[in-house]
Amino acid sequence: MKKAIIRMLHMVGSAVTILAALYTGLSVYYRDCFSYGTWVNGIYCTGKEVQEVNTELMEKAQYTEIVFILPNGAQESVSLEEVGYVPDFCQPLLRVKAAQNPWLWWEGLLSEGREQRIAPEGSLDEEKFTAVFDGLDFVRERKDDKSCQVAIRKTENGYTLVNERHQALLYDVCKETVRNAILRGDAVCDLQKEGCYGDLPLTEEMQSTLRLWERIEEFQDCGIVYRFGEKTEKISPAIVSDWMVVEDGRFLEDGAGHFLVDREKMDAYVDALADQYDTVGCQRQFTTTQGDVVCIDGGTYGNLIDREAEKEYLYQAFTEGQREVHEPSYLQEAKEKGLDDIGDTYIEVDMGRQHMYYYEDGELVVDAPVVTGDMMRRRDTPAMVCYVYEKQKNRVLRGPGYASPVKYWMPIKGGIGIHDARWRSEFGGDIYKTSGSHGCINTPEEEMARLYECAEVGTPVVLFY
Repeated sequence: MKKAIIRMLHMVGSAVTILAALYTGLSVYYRDCFSYGTWVNGIYCTGKEVQEVNTELMEKAQYTEIVFILPNGAQESVSLEEVGYVPDFCQPLLRVKAAQNPWLWWEGLLSEGREQRIAPEGSLDEEKFTAVFDGLDFVRERKDDKSCQVAIRKTENGYTLVNERHQALLYDVCKETVRNAILRGDAVCDLQKEGCYGDLPLTEEMQSTLRLWERIEEFQDCGIVYRFGEKTEKISPAIVSDWMVVEDGRFLEDGAGHFLVDREKMDAYVDALADQYDTVGCQRQFTTTQGDVVCIDGGTYGNLIDREAEKEYLYQAFTEGQREVHEPSYLQEAKEKGLDDIGDTYIEVDMGRQHMYYYEDGELVVDAPVVTGDMMRRRDTPAMVCYVYEKQKNRVLRGPGYASPVKYWMPIKGGIGIHDARWRSEFGGDIYKTSGSHGCINTPEEEMARLYECAEVGTPVVLFY
């Protein structure tokens, strides 16, 4: 029994000795190479020396150019060959190797497949690099620090601040950043994120210019928006900048330190708005029931802005700093505001076809033949856009040599109106050419009654041939 135990102890001791020798051998082996389970940048490094892995990484690396992202989103690139760049992974690999304890090689058994990422620490030709860096567009366009100015300039969009000292390219910082990015083998370098742009120091005069700019910017920020129907007109800095009184490059102020306002130019703006949006007597394009587009000049219908009232309003509102959406005052108002002032409720008289239509909210309500002014006697009903300015029942229409009683009378311009005509047995066709009215729109009584009931005073009337 004792012999058996002794033999067993000898066997165990021998096994332990062998394992210890094996463990020690592996530890010695991994002292000069990467430990078990080491991966670097996708390459299996176990049992390989630093130089061997460096060679494999060099062969795998594809470093051809670096792209620089500028603050405005533009990009510029540099060929790494132009700067003599040579990638090298030796130093990063040595650090990886130094962090490994060869006596703890067994840890790789527990973590095999864990990969480390390293960047190269290459070299470049300093002279070539400097020449290439100085030739980059964003570097060449950079101004010398002393020539970077702060100024207020007038543009088509109003006064604007030109601050060349704000977020200027910091040459030395940028050059070192770009150099390090190339040495690391970076594919992309965001210059702003890397701190290559910053503010340059300001002189007292520059600080004074910035303070003046803050006041001008506030002056130009007009909060008044004109509304014309569905369309709006915001008073932009480009418009307001013309209202500032400038003399010899100085912005003039009143006794209270406020910028002077050029009332003539402000009034001219109101006149320009009115010229654009006044529609009384203007030329309109109108799509007929037949689908044709006709041009109609003149007439009494439309919007007419009260210019004097608006000039006073604008001056007061602007100087008080009001911020609002404003609908102008009108001397005359159409049913709709804006350039499309006819809307979808109107009376259409197609005098070429001798037919009248009344639309209410876009729906056809009255569809009737009519007889308009006698062309042979030069009593043509004029083409125009006017409106119903009154409604009367049981009226006697009088003129030279006639007195005609009508049940429904809707005058649209002077003595011209729309009415029933019981004395006529026929309507439409070519009657108007030789036996037309004195200028009115004669309408069958039944359709006239319906029109009189539906159409309101102010309803636009579109007449055309």
